[in-house]
Amino acid sequence: MLAVATAAELVSHIGEELGPSEWLTITQAMIDQFAEATGDHQWIHVDVKRAAAEMPDGKTIAHGYLLLSCLPRLAVPLLQIRAKTRTLNYGSDRVRYTATVASGSRVRLRQTIKQVEATPAGTKLVMENTLELEGSQRPALVAETIQLALE
Repeated sequence: MLAVATAAELVSHIGEELGPSEWLTITQAMIDQFAEATGDHQWIHVDVKRAAAEMPDGKTIAHGYLLLSCLPRLAVPLLQIRAKTRTLNYGSDRVRYTATVASGSRVRLRQTIKQVEATPAGTKLVMENTLELEGSQRPALVAETIQLALE
Protein backbone atom coordinates (compact mmCIF):
# COMPACT_ATOMS: atom_id res chain seq x y z
CA MET A 1 0.00 0.00 0.00
CA LEU A 2 1.14 3.49 -0.80
CA ALA A 3 0.23 5.86 2.04
CA VAL A 4 0.53 9.65 1.75
CA ALA A 5 -0.69 12.52 3.90
CA THR A 6 -2.25 14.53 1.06
CA ALA A 7 -3.26 13.81 -2.52
CA ALA A 8 -0.84 16.50 -3.72
CA GLU A 9 2.03 14.31 -2.52
CA LEU A 10 1.15 11.81 -5.24
CA VAL A 11 2.87 14.06 -7.80
CA SER A 12 6.17 12.48 -6.78
CA HIS A 13 4.68 9.03 -7.43
CA ILE A 14 3.49 9.59 -11.03
CA GLY A 15 4.34 6.50 -13.05
CA GLU A 16 4.46 4.28 -9.96
CA GLU A 17 2.60 0.98 -10.03
CA LEU A 18 0.36 0.03 -7.11
CA GLY A 19 -0.60 -3.54 -6.44
CA PRO A 20 -1.43 -6.12 -7.26
CA SER A 21 -4.54 -6.34 -5.12
CA GLU A 22 -5.81 -9.56 -3.62
CA TRP A 23 -7.60 -11.93 -5.99
CA LEU A 24 -11.38 -11.56 -6.27
CA THR A 25 -13.52 -14.46 -7.46
CA ILE A 26 -16.29 -13.43 -9.84
CA THR A 27 -19.15 -15.67 -8.73
CA GLN A 28 -22.41 -16.46 -10.47
CA ALA A 29 -24.19 -14.81 -7.53
CA MET A 30 -22.31 -11.54 -8.25
CA ILE A 31 -23.22 -11.77 -11.92
CA ASP A 32 -26.88 -12.46 -11.11
CA GLN A 33 -27.05 -9.55 -8.63
CA PHE A 34 -25.48 -7.23 -11.19
CA ALA A 35 -27.99 -8.38 -13.81
CA GLU A 36 -30.82 -7.66 -11.39
CA ALA A 37 -29.46 -4.21 -10.52
CA THR A 38 -28.92 -3.18 -14.15
CA GLY A 39 -31.67 -5.06 -15.94
CA ASP A 40 -29.10 -6.73 -18.21
CA HIS A 41 -30.32 -10.32 -18.18
CA GLN A 42 -28.66 -11.41 -21.43
CA TRP A 43 -28.41 -15.21 -21.38
CA ILE A 44 -24.60 -15.25 -21.68
CA HIS A 45 -24.54 -13.80 -18.17
CA VAL A 46 -27.40 -15.48 -16.32
CA ASP A 47 -28.48 -18.70 -18.05
CA VAL A 48 -26.14 -21.31 -16.61
CA LYS A 49 -27.78 -24.23 -18.45
CA ARG A 50 -27.70 -22.57 -21.85
CA ALA A 51 -24.11 -21.38 -21.27
CA ALA A 52 -23.09 -24.96 -20.45
CA ALA A 53 -24.39 -26.01 -23.86
CA GLU A 54 -23.50 -23.01 -26.02
CA MET A 55 -20.58 -21.04 -24.55
CA PRO A 56 -17.02 -22.02 -25.55
CA ASP A 57 -15.97 -23.00 -22.01
CA GLY A 58 -19.47 -23.93 -20.85
CA LYS A 59 -19.80 -21.07 -18.35
CA THR A 60 -21.59 -17.74 -18.14
CA ILE A 61 -19.47 -14.62 -18.42
CA ALA A 62 -19.38 -11.48 -16.30
CA HIS A 63 -20.82 -8.22 -17.58
CA GLY A 64 -18.14 -5.76 -18.66
CA TYR A 65 -19.62 -3.09 -16.42
CA LEU A 66 -19.53 -5.51 -13.48
CA LEU A 67 -15.78 -5.79 -13.98
CA LEU A 68 -15.44 -2.01 -14.19
CA SER A 69 -17.47 -1.67 -10.99
CA CYS A 70 -15.02 -3.95 -9.16
CA LEU A 71 -12.18 -1.41 -9.52
CA PRO A 72 -13.05 0.69 -6.45
CA ARG A 73 -13.34 -2.42 -4.28
CA LEU A 74 -9.98 -3.73 -5.41
CA ALA A 75 -8.27 -0.32 -5.26
CA VAL A 76 -9.05 0.46 -1.60
CA PRO A 77 -6.07 -1.45 -0.16
CA LEU A 78 -3.62 -0.04 -2.74
CA LEU A 79 -3.63 3.65 -1.82
CA GLN A 80 -4.32 5.63 1.35
CA ILE A 81 -4.58 9.43 1.40
CA ARG A 82 -4.84 10.31 5.07
CA ALA A 83 -6.03 13.93 4.76
CA LYS A 84 -8.85 13.31 2.28
CA THR A 85 -12.41 13.60 3.49
CA ARG A 86 -13.87 11.80 0.48
CA THR A 87 -13.16 10.77 -3.08
CA LEU A 88 -15.58 11.34 -5.94
CA ASN A 89 -15.74 9.33 -9.15
CA TYR A 90 -14.99 11.85 -11.90
CA GLY A 91 -15.23 9.42 -14.81
CA SER A 92 -13.54 6.77 -16.90
CA ASP A 93 -11.62 6.97 -20.16
CA ARG A 94 -10.38 4.40 -22.64
CA VAL A 95 -12.24 1.45 -21.14
CA ARG A 96 -11.44 -1.78 -22.98
CA TYR A 97 -12.61 -5.32 -22.22
CA THR A 98 -9.82 -7.48 -23.60
CA ALA A 99 -10.77 -10.95 -22.31
CA THR A 100 -14.00 -12.56 -21.18
CA VAL A 101 -14.30 -13.47 -17.50
CA ALA A 102 -16.16 -16.71 -16.90
CA SER A 103 -18.10 -17.30 -13.73
CA GLY A 104 -15.71 -18.65 -11.09
CA SER A 105 -12.68 -16.82 -12.50
CA ARG A 106 -10.38 -14.71 -10.37
CA VAL A 107 -9.26 -11.15 -11.11
CA ARG A 108 -6.93 -8.69 -9.42
CA LEU A 109 -5.99 -5.07 -9.95
CA ARG A 110 -2.80 -3.22 -10.75
CA GLN A 111 -2.91 0.57 -10.92
CA THR A 112 -0.43 3.12 -12.19
CA ILE A 113 -0.61 6.74 -11.09
CA LYS A 114 -0.83 8.57 -14.40
CA GLN A 115 -1.68 12.16 -13.53
CA VAL A 116 -2.09 14.32 -10.42
CA GLU A 117 -3.54 17.80 -10.88
CA ALA A 118 -4.59 20.43 -8.36
CA THR A 119 -8.00 21.92 -9.19
CA PRO A 120 -10.16 24.45 -7.33
CA ALA A 121 -12.44 21.59 -6.23
CA GLY A 122 -9.69 19.19 -5.07
CA THR A 123 -6.93 17.03 -6.45
CA LYS A 124 -7.72 15.20 -9.69
CA LEU A 125 -6.13 11.76 -9.92
CA VAL A 126 -5.92 9.80 -13.14
CA MET A 127 -5.16 6.11 -12.65
CA GLU A 128 -4.38 3.52 -15.28
CA ASN A 129 -6.09 0.28 -14.24
CA THR A 130 -5.30 -3.23 -15.41
CA LEU A 131 -7.65 -5.94 -14.21
CA GLU A 132 -5.64 -9.14 -14.48
CA LEU A 133 -7.37 -12.43 -15.18
CA GLU A 134 -5.81 -15.44 -13.49
CA GLY A 135 -4.36 -17.88 -16.01
CA SER A 136 -4.63 -15.46 -18.94
CA GLN A 137 -1.90 -13.55 -20.77
CA ARG A 138 -4.49 -10.86 -21.57
CA PRO A 139 -6.06 -8.68 -18.92
CA ALA A 140 -9.82 -8.71 -18.51
CA LEU A 141 -10.01 -4.93 -18.57
CA VAL A 142 -7.82 -1.90 -19.11
CA ALA A 143 -9.18 1.54 -18.22
CA GLU A 144 -8.25 4.99 -17.04
CA THR A 145 -10.28 6.21 -14.10
CA ILE A 146 -10.47 9.75 -12.83
CA GLN A 147 -11.10 10.62 -9.20
CA LEU A 148 -11.39 13.87 -7.31
CA ALA A 149 -9.83 13.69 -3.85
CA LEU A 150 -11.27 16.29 -1.46
CA GLU A 151 -9.40 17.34 1.67
